[in-house]
Amino acid sequence: MGAPCEAWGARSLGRSAVKLITLVVAVMVFVADQLTKHWVTATFMPGESRILVPHLLYWTYVQNTRGAFGLFGDQPWLLIVLALAVLAIFWFSFRDIAARSPLVRLALGGIVGGAAGNIADRLQHRYVVDFIDLRWWPVFNVADSCITIGVCLLIVATLARDRAVARSQS
Repeated sequence: MGAPCEAWGARSLGRSAVKLITLVVAVMVFVADQLTKHWVTATFMPGESRILVPHLLYWTYVQNTRGAFGLFGDQPWLLIVLALAVLAIFWFSFRDIAARSPLVRLALGGIVGGAAGNIADRLQHRYVVDFIDLRWWPVFNVADSCITIGVCLLIVATLARDRAVARSQS
C-alpha cells in the first residue's frame, strides 16, 4: 500500500511544482507586460513614434483591435474566447511533459502570462496596446514576445523529447 501512496504523493508534488513555477513565470510576464503598456499609454499619444535605436528599434503606440498579425477580425470577445481556447489546448497538450521539463514550465508560463496580458487589454480597452516597432514587422508588445518565445521553447522541447525517444528505440 505504501508504494501507490508514495507514487501518488510524488506525482502530486510534481504537478504542484509545475503549477507554481508556471504561475510565477506567468505573473512576472503579466506584470512586465502591463507595466510597459501603462508607461506607453501614459507617455505617448496613439500613433506617436520615437526612435530608440536609429534604423533598428522604435517605440510606436498602436491600439491594435485585431488578432495576431491582424487576423481574426476586431471582435474583442471572439478574440478573448480564441485566446482562452488556445491556452486550454496548450495546457492539456503539454502538462504531462511540463512535470519533467523546466523548459516546458518556463514556456507555458510565458504563454499564459502573455495571453493574460493581452486579454486584460481587450477587457479594459477593447484593443491591445502594442509599441515595439522594428519597421519591418507588425508592431508588438512584451506579451506577444513572451508568447512567441514560449511557443519556440515548446517546439525545442518537443523536438528534443522526440529525438530522445527515437534514440531510446534504436
